Amino acid sequence: MKTLLTACLFSLALALTSFAQSPPPAPPQTSPPGALAPAVSPGALANPAAPLQLPTAATSPAGPAVSASPGLATSPTATVTATLSASPGEAPTKPSGLGSNFLIDNFRKGGPIMWPILIVSIVGLTVVIERIFWWGGRWFRRDPKRIEKVFTAIESGDLAEASRLSRGSRDPVLRMMWNGLNHQHASLQGALQVAAGIEIKRAGRFLVVMDTLVTLAPLLGLLGTITGLIRSFSFLGNEELAVQAVTGGIAEALIATACGLGIAIFALIPFNFFTSRVSNLEFELQTAATNLEVMLGAQTAARDMEIAGAHQASGKGASI
Repeated sequence: MKTLLTACLFSLALALTSFAQSPPPAPPQTSPPGALAPAVSPGALANPAAPLQLPTAATSPAGPAVSASPGLATSPTATVTATLSASPGEAPTKPSGLGSNFLIDNFRKGGPIMWPILIVSIVGLTVVIERIFWWGGRWFRRDPKRIEKVFTAIESGDLAEASRLSRGSRDPVLRMMWNGLNHQHASLQGALQVAAGIEIKRAGRFLVVMDTLVTLAPLLGLLGTITGLIRSFSFLGNEELAVQAVTGGIAEALIATACGLGIAIFALIPFNFFTSRVSNLEFELQTAATNLEVMLGAQTAARDMEIAGAHQASGKGASI
């Protein structure tokens, strides 16, 4: 399980590192089709000294027609200005890639409280994965047929066979029964309780961590809400930056709250499931321990009755 935890943490760290890489450079901007460009006559190319003139009527999809008076030559400054003018409908291009990733953008907008929330999410995901693998392995380790064979051997009075069948098993019930059979002469009930406690502790490992995460994640989200609102109200005095700062603070508050609640919901469902599995295992252990005590107690009582009957028979023979 330590290897599994290390692998999960390494994979998550690698994913975060890849997301945090710098975005690729933006592609060069090209002039839109609606940009105005002056038309140059062949005569102007032949005579460099002649001034450049705009066409008498030019239309473009992006703007109105531009007209020039007949015989009026434009200055070089106006020519350069007309050449470099762009369409009003042109929109700036946005860089694409990891920089525009939805998760990364919202993480940055969530404020500094997002780092504790990220740590909580990594720990919760790791614990859930570890518990899923453990309970999956426990499902494959179950051996109800061998448990029935052990009870059959005990009922028939063959305790050595029952101990042999339960030895070396990975089933928690069989391990508890083996511990009780080997210590029945000292304290059967105490041996069963100790073995059952060890198995329940293994099954309930990290449940305290998940319970803490379920409570901690919404509190961190609430803390992010408070810090975001404080940041929003701190900019209300500045009229120039008030709108942008207030909306940014409100976005920070909402993102932190949503992330905290999402992590709590994600951890609550597996926590309840694993808690129910621990309760079922505890019930199985208690049932098996009670059956074992009853069977061994019945055999002990029958053995005592046989010994008492033999003593009575020998006493009667000695009196005769």
